[in-house]
Amino acid sequence: MAGRRRLEVSEVGDVTVVRFVDRKILDVTNIHELGKELFALVEEQNKKKLLLNFTTVEFLSSETLGELIKLEKKVKQHTGRLLLSNIKPEIYEVFAITRLNKLFDIRDEEAEALAAFSA
Repeated sequence: MAGRRRLEVSEVGDVTVVRFVDRKILDVTNIHELGKELFALVEEQNKKKLLLNFTTVEFLSSETLGELIKLEKKVKQHTGRLLLSNIKPEIYEVFAITRLNKLFDIRDEEAEALAAFSA
């Protein structure tokens, strides 16, 4: 599906809040489109404070985790900060098993994550 946006992006102060459109992030083509949209926020739009809200996400693949790791590196290269929030327990378990919960700053709720940007 060329041209379909995979993300809903809004601004809360100086923080860019990203919500995923898809409940299941499993298809390789969709994951690459998602990665392009996320990377464009950092590289083209120079967003420095990104919050990824996973409220709608029920499933994601290991390739999605790979894209998130690349995004974390890009954000750091641009002296920015990336936070994740609203991750369902079954998805958080994947982050914990892979120890990605140590790499990413993960908050329970969006409001908590937004407050963390100001701390």
